[in-house]
Amino acid sequence: MLLSRSRLDDFEDAVIIAIMQNEYDVVVLGGSLAGSSAALLLKRDMPHLRVALVERCDHFSRRVGEATVEVSGYFVSRVLGLTHHLNEYHLNKQGMRFWFANEQTQTLADASEIGGRYQVRLPSWQLDRSVFDEEVIARAKAAGVDLLRPAQFTDATLVPGGMQTVTIKEDGATRELTTRWIIDASGIACFLARRNGWWQRNTGHPTASAWTRWRGVKDWDGLELAEKFPQWAAAPHTIRHTATNHIVGDGWWSWWIPLKGGDMSIGVVMDQRLVDWPEQGGTIPEKMRAFLSQHPVAKEMLEHAEPVDGDAHWRKNLAYFSTTFCGDGFSLVGDAAAFMDPLYSPGMDWISFTVSATVELIKKQQAGEAMDDPVAAHNAAFSQSYARWFEAIYKDKYEYLGDFELVNLAFRLDLGLYYLGIVSQPFKFGRDGLLVPPFASPKSDFAWHLMRTYNRRIAAIARERRQRGVLGKQNTGRRMLIPGFTLDPKDGKIVVKLLLEWLGLELREGWRSWWKTAPSTQPVAELKTA
Repeated sequence: MLLSRSRLDDFEDAVIIAIMQNEYDVVVLGGSLAGSSAALLLKRDMPHLRVALVERCDHFSRRVGEATVEVSGYFVSRVLGLTHHLNEYHLNKQGMRFWFANEQTQTLADASEIGGRYQVRLPSWQLDRSVFDEEVIARAKAAGVDLLRPAQFTDATLVPGGMQTVTIKEDGATRELTTRWIIDASGIACFLARRNGWWQRNTGHPTASAWTRWRGVKDWDGLELAEKFPQWAAAPHTIRHTATNHIVGDGWWSWWIPLKGGDMSIGVVMDQRLVDWPEQGGTIPEKMRAFLSQHPVAKEMLEHAEPVDGDAHWRKNLAYFSTTFCGDGFSLVGDAAAFMDPLYSPGMDWISFTVSATVELIKKQQAGEAMDDPVAAHNAAFSQSYARWFEAIYKDKYEYLGDFELVNLAFRLDLGLYYLGIVSQPFKFGRDGLLVPPFASPKSDFAWHLMRTYNRRIAAIARERRQRGVLGKQNTGRRMLIPGFTLDPKDGKIVVKLLLEWLGLELREGWRSWWKTAPSTQPVAELKTA
């Protein structure tokens, strides 16, 4: 049977549309924050781009990574433009607090504390990620991103400088998408890194974690605790509850993050060289309660709490990285590129930098620039950033996490240098301040050498204290309420005072470990390759 001319034209148009639906400029693999923010920014900056966002889940469930800090707070509010949503559906965060105990600590009020004296100066939030990620993906779709959901990506073929191919399964059917760029935002699945042999475990940082959400956790600022411990309650001029509270011990720490609606996200993170987590004997929440209740602060807070059913998780060997971060036609963002440690909540800072730099990379290609140099610079910057970030902040940090005096010094140094060197950049330069990740610029060389040196030395002092049996001796009855840092360069004077405090520590007892060799850990040499 012959088709009429009009029907034949309609058929050809349908074929063309079907073909076009499988051809894109950018395909993003993974729809949570890293992927949806990349898709959203690409459509805002280059509305002509055909962008597809492939997400396997028909709805998001809660996930870790709930706390923003100052850089990620800037990204989600000022770059993504979500301030109204953040204030309406999430909690304003009041910085970080740390709680210490030893054998003399009997009650919550006896525990040594580090935290802010006043409300924070710069905005950040405690996020219910299921709610937040749904908002970002909805905005990406509204901006014109083609959302393929639920759909599973099963294969990818990379062609440097050419058209990439992604195989997906959607509605029971398999089809191929062709695209100039693939952005891998697959999270810890690390889709491209694992398929191409780039994924490497960071063997120098063998951490593990258990986490769940709880209901009925006591309010840090509630009347019950205020009446029970009035002097403790009156000590700070800020509120404690919406901070990220850290309950710490020798070789481990625990996050306590409140969520809108009353639930509390609680996780335990430990260095497996220092802490043995029970493999047997109950559910994850039961193990968490037994483990945490050895600390008087956690015991008090969990007295009436119950875990949320079906929301418990355990993961070993958290730290990893990809030896390749991008190529001419693909880029890895967020956890698909690397992960270090949840302490200080760096995960969404990492998203902010990797997404911003990836969007800039694609903009350069779309403008007709040759890609060899931008790709090489991107790989070199993020490889160096991960390696130096890890060495400056996290390497062997768990050696001293259980000691009030040592964390007190290291935390204030870390915080002051974070404000002066990293947080200041986006507030000075806007989005452009997120294009170069931490420690990737020659300007940061001195800060990196300084930070890795004091971190290494404080870890050595902690090992020596542990050997003498005095680690954590100041964990009872001490309180450091910090006035807070600003972006004023004059705050550099505070950092200088802290460095002098470090010098005093070295002269007082650091000399005991000056000539001792640190325990050997496997190097992370792959990180330093550009």
